[in-house]
Amino acid sequence: MAGAHIDFLVSSANKCIEGVPGFGFALARRGRLEAAKGLARTVSLDLHAQWEGLERDGQFRFTPPTHALLAFRQALRELDEEGGITGRCARYRRNHEILCRGMKELGFEAYLAPEDQSSIITSFRYPKDETFQFEEFYARLSELGYVIYPGKLSREECFRIGTIGRLSARDVDNLLNAIRTVVRAT
Repeated sequence: MAGAHIDFLVSSANKCIEGVPGFGFALARRGRLEAAKGLARTVSLDLHAQWEGLERDGQFRFTPPTHALLAFRQALRELDEEGGITGRCARYRRNHEILCRGMKELGFEAYLAPEDQSSIITSFRYPKDETFQFEEFYARLSELGYVIYPGKLSREECFRIGTIGRLSARDVDNLLNAIRTVVRAT
């Protein structure tokens, strides 16, 4: 944070930490947090008041998301056991590489060039085959137990597949087999 000159960093317990959704956390420069006293526009999002309360008595100002906090603690343990951020990123990178190799074999083209692509989520262009119908592709994958992201990030016809979360190389291989099954059936 110091090197990037960040005053506040806010995130959630899920995504790459692999906790469950339910609360956000903030890292802040103490001086900037202290200067924010009285500036919040809402009671529930008053970061300074929340921090002040936690410092005073260790309690949340409102009902805490206990289950999400316990899951977050477990997720941090698992992150540490996996080798920290380096270990977690290595698994995501392996998943991404397997996915991209398999999708290319199936005739799907990644939207971004490899040097511009992260290993967290990958956009793929619709195949050039005019018979490809994304809605049918999506529905058939869902019937097989796989849900991908139908949203589009650009004007290009594309879909996204995530390779984060508690996924292994075997999970990605199984997804590719399901995609293979769906592509052959259409």
